[in-house]
Amino acid sequence: MRILPAAPFAAGLVAGALAGPAFAAGPDPMGIWMRGDGNARVRMAPCGSDICAINLWIKDPSGGEAVGDKLVMSVKPKDDDTLAGEAYDAKRNLTYSMGIKVEPDRLSTRGCVIGGLICRNVSWSRVD
Repeated sequence: MRILPAAPFAAGLVAGALAGPAFAAGPDPMGIWMRGDGNARVRMAPCGSDICAINLWIKDPSGGEAVGDKLVMSVKPKDDDTLAGEAYDAKRNLTYSMGIKVEPDRLSTRGCVIGGLICRNVSWSRVD
């Protein structure tokens, strides 16, 4: 099993069975986000019943990240500002447990592998 560097979380952000109406009632992470380290810009958008985070721009691709990389998240509302579920990175063939805390201009994502043994937290800022 390969451990994913920060790249998958860039395709970050940031999940299962989200139908439009159910999602509308919970936190809304849709939009364009810049990763806290400034190395990636992603678009969070619906893709079927899931949410896809797709890399739009990568400052330094030497870490394996590329424009077009996609993370498919199957998440559902956990509480008023948090989504939780799983994320799949097809490029690396890895599935993560995923949590996304949504604020008006910020996202915080937490992705874990190996039953939560290895986790990574990433901060995001909304791009206008």
